[in-house]
Amino acid sequence: MEHPKIRLRVNAWFRDEEIDVEFPMGWEIVECRMAGHDMRPLSDEQMRDALLRPIGSPRLKELAAGQDQVVILFDDIPKPTPIHKIVPFVIEELHAGGISDDQIRFVCATGMHRGLTYQEFAAKLGVDIVARYPVYSHNPYENLVHVGTTSRGTPVHVNREYASCGLRIGIGSIVIHGSAGFGGGGKIVLPGISGVETIEYHHRMMKEVPGALNLKRGVIDDNRFRLDIDEAARLAALQFKVDAVLNNRREVVGLFAGDMIAEHRAGAAMAQQVYRTAPAKDADVVVMNLYPIETQFVKSTWCVPTSLKEGGDAVLFSQYPDAQNLHHLTGRFGTDFGGRHWKASGRAQQLAKAGRVIVCAPQLTMYDRLDLGGRERVVWCQTWDQVLVELTARNGHGTKVAVYPYAPIQLAAE
Repeated sequence: MEHPKIRLRVNAWFRDEEIDVEFPMGWEIVECRMAGHDMRPLSDEQMRDALLRPIGSPRLKELAAGQDQVVILFDDIPKPTPIHKIVPFVIEELHAGGISDDQIRFVCATGMHRGLTYQEFAAKLGVDIVARYPVYSHNPYENLVHVGTTSRGTPVHVNREYASCGLRIGIGSIVIHGSAGFGGGGKIVLPGISGVETIEYHHRMMKEVPGALNLKRGVIDDNRFRLDIDEAARLAALQFKVDAVLNNRREVVGLFAGDMIAEHRAGAAMAQQVYRTAPAKDADVVVMNLYPIETQFVKSTWCVPTSLKEGGDAVLFSQYPDAQNLHHLTGRFGTDFGGRHWKASGRAQQLAKAGRVIVCAPQLTMYDRLDLGGRERVVWCQTWDQVLVELTARNGHGTKVAVYPYAPIQLAAE
């Protein structure tokens, strides 16, 4: 009789492969899949058609007519969007509107994350795009232009290169976000290409007003955080947005284009259904596969309060070859200090219910270990076999394991 096993997808961007992880005989394994698991991806013609039928906006080629300079924003490496699959259709429309290659540039909307390397630019955009067009990373500290102030008081400073262009386009994806409900839409502007003062004020004020913010994954209605983002992006004159909904393999299963709010709300309605997951309850062990957002541990920990027994084992699983993504706003930059929103308690408060946090990854810095709970509580394993040694030392026959195969993009069904 074979050991129970689960197939997990790992290493977005650089290998995108599937591996099997085994569990001991006699253990109860519950795989919590989302509704859109293995959903069929759109064909090239279907993606092209989404660009030709924008929501709440003229066609991109019409917006391009008579323009001199065009900027295309795209999201950074922690986001799972396969930009290289989508951008050819955007460029087709620009060419149809009379735009030449030397009028186009790309800006990576990094927000408060670090800039991208060449390998990351090539992975996101494709080698051909990087060779044909200027590609820049946003800098939140310099080369900014003030474009106004939102009704909630957020001063909107945006990337100078973006502001210099007559036609402004964004490409991203609609995945779960803990504050904005969903990513996508105007988030490509705030925080994507905003200045540090804009980002800091927005994050601080939107969360400090009592009763004014519905901070819940997958919730947009009456969400002050999201509404401030939308207003900031309007002030920054984002004219056309393209957003993808993804399946478990980062394939595009829905593509929405046009007015940044109209297309986003239509896409979010689909995302609500695609990412819905029936959560497990009272598990002794919860395994969170970090794919496809493997550079941000905190994106996967939402399921621990819902699924783990008090004092159980929380396992974070990643095969990504790089460490966690730097965040200038919330990151640690010294023994007892960090970015403007850094907290000494770390960035994984949702792991409080776990007796142990086991990280299975090729590498784990002491920096990340401290953020996840400290030296004593966090166990680092480089292989799955090492994880099994740790788990079987505390758990025996009948152990219930909940596995979330792509935890960062899954949404608990109400």
